[in-house]
Amino acid sequence: MSTPITDQVTTAGPAAVGPLVITGDEGLAEHLLRVCAAAGTEPRLIRGAPPPRELWEGAPLVLVGDDRAEDCAGLGRRAGVLLLGLDLDDPGVWVRAVQLGAEHVLFLPDAEAWLLDRIADAAEGVGPPALTVAVLGGRGGAGASTLACALAVTAARTGRRTMLLDGDPLGGGLDILLGGETARGLRWPDLAGSRGRVSGAELVRALPALKRLSALSCLSWDRGDTLTVPPEAMRSVLAASRRRGGLVVVDVPRRLDAAAGQALEQSDLALLVVPAELRAVAAADRVAAAARMRLGDVRAVVRPVRAGGLAAHRIARGLRLELAGELEPEPGLAEDAEKGVPPGLRDGGPLARFCATFLNEVLPPVPAVEGGVY
Repeated sequence: MSTPITDQVTTAGPAAVGPLVITGDEGLAEHLLRVCAAAGTEPRLIRGAPPPRELWEGAPLVLVGDDRAEDCAGLGRRAGVLLLGLDLDDPGVWVRAVQLGAEHVLFLPDAEAWLLDRIADAAEGVGPPALTVAVLGGRGGAGASTLACALAVTAARTGRRTMLLDGDPLGGGLDILLGGETARGLRWPDLAGSRGRVSGAELVRALPALKRLSALSCLSWDRGDTLTVPPEAMRSVLAASRRRGGLVVVDVPRRLDAAAGQALEQSDLALLVVPAELRAVAAADRVAAAARMRLGDVRAVVRPVRAGGLAAHRIARGLRLELAGELEPEPGLAEDAEKGVPPGLRDGGPLARFCATFLNEVLPPVPAVEGGVY
C-alpha cells in the first residue's frame, strides 16, 4: 500500500539531521524514504514547493525530484543539493539541474548505493576524515600495543575524538591495558560479519564505555576462540571510525593477515617500534618491508635498551625509514598495567612526552570534545 504524501509531512523531529526531500511523485518519494531508512535517518518530506527557506538552507542535504526542480530554482544556491531525475530520455533535466544549482543528477535505482552513502554522511555530519596511525612491533614484545594505547589516551585527554582498534587477536586485548576488560559492549567477534557501511555514531555507542575518558572508544577482542576477522569487516569498521574525524589508532600484528593488511592500506602512516638491539633490527627489517608494500609512510620508533647501544638514527637509516623519535624506558609501566592504569597517563613520563610531541606534529588543531580529560 502506498504512503500518501501530504503538502508538508515532517517525518523527523525538530533536531533531526536527515535530508530534506522535495517531490510530488509518489514512487520517487517512497523510494527515497526507503533509502533514508537504510541509511539510518528520517527525512523531512515536502510535496508542495518551494519549501520554507529555513528548511532549504538548514538541511544537511536536499533531494529534489525533477517534478519540483523549477519550483525550487529561485530559493538560492547552496551546497548539498541533488536532483533526482524521473526520465532517462529527458535531456532537459540537465538544464534544470543548472538552474537549481544541483551538484549531481541521479537516477534511481542505478545511483542508489552512492546516494545511500551520501545520505549517511550527511546524517553523521561527516567532516574531514580522522588521521589514522597504525602501530606495529619490529619483534615480539617491542611495545607496539603499549604505544598504541598511549597515543590514543594522549589524544583523548586533549579532547580529541579518538578510536583505538585492536588489530592483533593474539595480543591479549587492548581493553585490558585500558582497564576496561569488564566493561560491557561489542568486541571484534560481534562485528566479524560487518559488510558495507557501518554507522560511526552507532559503532561508538555500542562499544564499551571507558571511565572518565569519554573521548576514547576502543574495539578490542574478547576472551573467546575467534582469532580472525574478515578483511571486509576491518574495512567497514575502519571506514566508520575514520568518518568520525579526530584520530584513529590501530594496533597491527607483525604477521600481516588479510585484515591487518587492510588496516595498513587505510592508514595515513605507520609507526614501527624497534628495540635498539641487533636481532630486533634484523626482524624489524622484514616487518618494515611487508608494511611498505601496503603503506608508503612507515616511520621508526626506536626503544633504547642499554647505554651505548645502537644509535636510533643508524637503526632508522638501516631500515630505510624516517625516524619518528626515541622512546625511553618508563619506570612503573608494568605495575600500572597490572593495576589497569592505561599507558600514557603519567604526566611527564617518556610515553606521554613522546606521544604529545608526535601528535602535535601530525594532528591539526581540532575543537575539544567534552569529557576528554582523564
